[in-house]
Amino acid sequence: MGNTTTNGNSPAPVGPADGGKLIVLTAPLTEAIDHAGYFIQMAMASLPIWLESILNRKYPDWRNVEHNEDGSAKYMPAGVRLLEESLFRKFDQDDIVSCFPEDLHKFVGPNTRVVAVSTHNPLGVTFAAGVYTSIFGSSKMPINSHYSRELFSQIKENKYRDNFKVIVGGSGGWQIIQTDMYEELGIDCVVEGRSESNDTLELFDKAIAGEDLPKEVEVKHPTDPETIMFPDKRTTFGVVEMTTGCGRRCKFCVPDLNPQIDLPKDKIMKAVRANVREGNNQISLATEDMFIWGQVHTDTPFYFPNREALVDLYSDVVNTPGVEQHVLSHSTIAPAVVDPELIKQLSDILLPKSPIHFPYLSSHPEKKALAPLIGLETGSISMAKKIMPGKGVPFKTEDWPSVVLEGLRVLNENNWFPAMTLIVGNPDETDEDVEATIDLVYEMERRGLFAFLIPSIFTPLHDTRMEMEKGVTKTKQLSELQWQLMMKCWKMNLRPGQYSWWGPTAWRLGSLGMWAYKLRRLNGPNFTYPLLMFSGALSEKRLAKMGKIYPGKPIETKTRKELLATIRPKQMQFIREDCGDLPDEYFEAKSAAAANA
Repeated sequence: MGNTTTNGNSPAPVGPADGGKLIVLTAPLTEAIDHAGYFIQMAMASLPIWLESILNRKYPDWRNVEHNEDGSAKYMPAGVRLLEESLFRKFDQDDIVSCFPEDLHKFVGPNTRVVAVSTHNPLGVTFAAGVYTSIFGSSKMPINSHYSRELFSQIKENKYRDNFKVIVGGSGGWQIIQTDMYEELGIDCVVEGRSESNDTLELFDKAIAGEDLPKEVEVKHPTDPETIMFPDKRTTFGVVEMTTGCGRRCKFCVPDLNPQIDLPKDKIMKAVRANVREGNNQISLATEDMFIWGQVHTDTPFYFPNREALVDLYSDVVNTPGVEQHVLSHSTIAPAVVDPELIKQLSDILLPKSPIHFPYLSSHPEKKALAPLIGLETGSISMAKKIMPGKGVPFKTEDWPSVVLEGLRVLNENNWFPAMTLIVGNPDETDEDVEATIDLVYEMERRGLFAFLIPSIFTPLHDTRMEMEKGVTKTKQLSELQWQLMMKCWKMNLRPGQYSWWGPTAWRLGSLGMWAYKLRRLNGPNFTYPLLMFSGALSEKRLAKMGKIYPGKPIETKTRKELLATIRPKQMQFIREDCGDLPDEYFEAKSAAAANA
């Protein structure tokens, strides 16, 4: 980081000539970058720091960032921009700055009273991060966590540190609370919640006055869409908030605890135009489930998407002059079964602006694809009933495997190839639960369906209904079945890369080399045969005959028509006729409704 740090042989930076800003906002470099490819953020949150050289070779300029004329950040994560906008309600704009870590010395001075940091994974203990850093190396610190700690160290060592308070917000604050890392990282207070709250302004008032701050503050979440604020400046990756909450009530999920709100279109579009005005050509609408927008608190249940509203919103976003790229955020899979025509219409709108290309998967003329993030979590019906009974509504939990397969079929046919998360090592998870998930993965393979399957070890996230429960915590605790599930997922993920003649050989030699070098000791004996399966050194058929892996078995599933037949009679009216596959139950319900009219 050149002369931006006081460590090593780099010279200590000179403080600001004007005495510094009253309030300085920042975020780790790896969370602030606005370029270098779509998948780099996920990689930095998961890969251990010793593998950073891979990203350095792939994206040699990823550390290069853009500045405004005054040296402030051209872009910042949406959470930082939202806090900035919220603070403008009370403090003069000249007293506040958002800057990159390398520029803190330009703005932190004797006049500074608050340095606020937004971070989503400061300690590397989110779902994916812990397991993949453990798998790939002895260091459990992901790249993102390394840069977060570097930022906190830089702030802690600042010569004006005694003059200001350090306040941390963002989705990763719970990690600091649970591990009590306040003193080590030099943090005064962690805030959980949204910055629109008046509690946030009061906290900054106390900090500026030099008062002692509580170690943890929980601020209220807005319940009225009109009170939710939107930044008027450029955000990292053009993130513009679309919804809060979800409504499906998964027990392991933090965002679902927030009120279910779809935000006003006029405010969304204003934030889109603000990003374009400041030089951003990419937009991503942030949501826990894109399909609830336009249907929250209407007479129609939110899990029957409002096709017209969604098509209208996304059309206006991608057709905004200056928007050249659009990337999907999170969604659920049941709506693809409910309304395949919606998926088709969204594909027609969004594919031309997608920066993602999958040459061996996409049927699009330019091989473009869409890749939303979707939670699969488990293929076990009994486990689904325990941790996510509402995941597949309007369909029954008993039909969850069918919903996943039918939904993925619809998505793939329209060039959607989602990244799907799975949770391994849930509390009370049995071998039968793992086998059911393996069966579902094999069924995807047999049917030629594709998703990027991202398995991770159960993480008891703060404030969720599973906060106090315990599952697998270390990779050495994983059973052979659990390792097989993880390695099978990654073997399937690599299928597009193995169309070349050298692909299979490279993976075989590379994985075997890593196993011999350190992974056999790091991850325990249960890792051995799943790793051999992953490498292709031994065929899955042979390993199954040897009794070393579970061979999987075909599962009986329902067609889309059969799934629609299971919807409650009172909700049959919300099925769209132009999607076809109408069951007899639909016409019976329609006749009964007409008779009662």
